[in-house]
Amino acid sequence: MFTGRRMVARYGTPVFPGRGVLGEQDAPSSITRVRGLAAEDQALTTDLVVPAFESIATIASSGAGAGVGAGDDDDSDELPVETFVPWIEAALDAGVYVVLDLQPGRTDFVTQARAYEQLLLYPNVGLALDPEWRLGPDHVHLVQIGSVGVDEVNAVANYLAELTRADHLPQKVLVHIDGQGGQGAKNGTWQSVREGAPAGVVWDWKNLIDEDTPMLTPVQTYQVQPLPHFVGYQ
Repeated sequence: MFTGRRMVARYGTPVFPGRGVLGEQDAPSSITRVRGLAAEDQALTTDLVVPAFESIATIASSGAGAGVGAGDDDDSDELPVETFVPWIEAALDAGVYVVLDLQPGRTDFVTQARAYEQLLLYPNVGLALDPEWRLGPDHVHLVQIGSVGVDEVNAVANYLAELTRADHLPQKVLVHIDGQGGQGAKNGTWQSVREGAPAGVVWDWKNLIDEDTPMLTPVQTYQVQPLPHFVGYQ
């Protein structure tokens, strides 16, 4: 997927503009904005820069979830599958990739991924995992920072691999890294997650427009080493 390619994404959800810049406008306008962002990055690399949406599909909540898994008491609101179909199809026609972001609360990532299989069957749709919103049995959102074990992450990768093989789909993106605040703190996170990583891993960097102090410009982001293959703007 990333041989000779990089991605740049706008993050959010079509439903709630307050959840990120992606939802601040309709799908056609979002396509125009992310293409403009990709054009800025394209001037900085000889790789092909693919524009992308990182779209939140399940949203961490403070009680029983709603939507796909309504009534499941998992502290995650699963937005309806049909919410994303017009955006994904418009993106597919425009050469834009879509990454569905999961904030699972008390359920697991594999269960939530399977709930969106109809969308994952599109050739331009992958997944992002938000482990900080993966709660333990006695944890509460924004009180504890969630986490996930590597076995669960690998289970998601295996599920995507099986889906890709069975339906003859292109290789899918599976991604997540986060971190906000001053650039010193972000760099510390960057160094920590890379420590001991196996060869061949590609890296994702997120720029948080309102939370980073200051946020890196595209030129500054392309000075991060190793150079990220996926850059998101939230």
